Amino acid sequence: MSVFSDLRIQTVKQSRRDQVDFDNLGFGDVFCDHMFSLVFEDGRWQRPEILPFGPLPLHPSALSLHYGQAVFEGLKAFRGKDEVVRIFRPDMNAKRLVGSCKRLCIPPIEPEVFYAAIEHLIRLDHAWIPRTRGQSLYIRPIIFGTESHLEVRPARTFRFVVMTAPVRKYFQDDVKAIELKAEEKYTRAAPGGMGYAKTAGNYAASLYPGELGRKEGYAQVLWLDGAEHRYVEEVGAMNIFFKFKNTVVTPELHGTILPGVTRDSVITLLKDQAMPVEERLVDIDEVIDGMRSGELEEIFGAGTAAVICPVGAIAYKGQRHEMSKNSAGPLTRKLYDTITGIQLGEVEDKFGWTRVVDVDAAVSAAAAGD
Repeated sequence: MSVFSDLRIQTVKQSRRDQVDFDNLGFGDVFCDHMFSLVFEDGRWQRPEILPFGPLPLHPSALSLHYGQAVFEGLKAFRGKDEVVRIFRPDMNAKRLVGSCKRLCIPPIEPEVFYAAIEHLIRLDHAWIPRTRGQSLYIRPIIFGTESHLEVRPARTFRFVVMTAPVRKYFQDDVKAIELKAEEKYTRAAPGGMGYAKTAGNYAASLYPGELGRKEGYAQVLWLDGAEHRYVEEVGAMNIFFKFKNTVVTPELHGTILPGVTRDSVITLLKDQAMPVEERLVDIDEVIDGMRSGELEEIFGAGTAAVICPVGAIAYKGQRHEMSKNSAGPLTRKLYDTITGIQLGEVEDKFGWTRVVDVDAAVSAAAAGD
């Protein structure tokens, strides 16, 4: 029997959409009318609900508040000029969520449940999907332990929530390059830790170094490895790529780096274009030397929020190193245009990355899990 067979739907009496200034969106400060909720009790996921967006009851001793047992995802839906609504690569998010759940002793969400929850929300609130190019509907699924207890152990009850929010571009200018600060003291993740999982604790560890960097004028932290602070890992909100002449290099996944959806998309597109790609250890000295010599032609980040973002400077050991130009290079621009084009239905989706949502379909228990 489908978990959606007893779906409860409680719609808002009046939408808040007309109160939103879509010309001045932030990133995650305005939420759509509804949210999806599913609880794990008695050894199974049950009681699916769609509710008006708002606070949920949570006991002060809920284990997730004390021991960080929470995982989440981030993906986007887009409305193209053809009026078709598309979600970009939700299969990868569903797979990554399962991996994160396993690492944190959380019962996984089956992919079909993941898809159905998101699609139900989009069908209800599709009017919230922005029509301005560069904007999108951000989708945030999260799972957290709800059991009331203080013993240090995995929770036995959980809640899976999906919320949606119309958002602007993550970085307001998609052409101007951002500046990064290579972090020499603090560590995001260590071997054997949770670096590959999308969990709240990893982001908590990044907040203080990120604030220090921003006070110095840098947009994000460039994380180095936890053992030697020598090898590049990722950026605060993105994976990182380096174009050395005719080869693109990115840090290899070895358990301390988040396996990004956009990262995988970039690698696939480059290989499809016969561009050599290397996934390997990247020494920060190699990066700085390449910037100085001109061998390093482009640096860009890749992530769901930012899509593709050029990097124009890196600070390391008290010195700021600049790229030759403070804007997107030709490869960076091409990748950005290709991925956004696929998301909007303007470029052929030859890899089958987008999942189309029929927003005219009825939102009901009978339609769940289609």
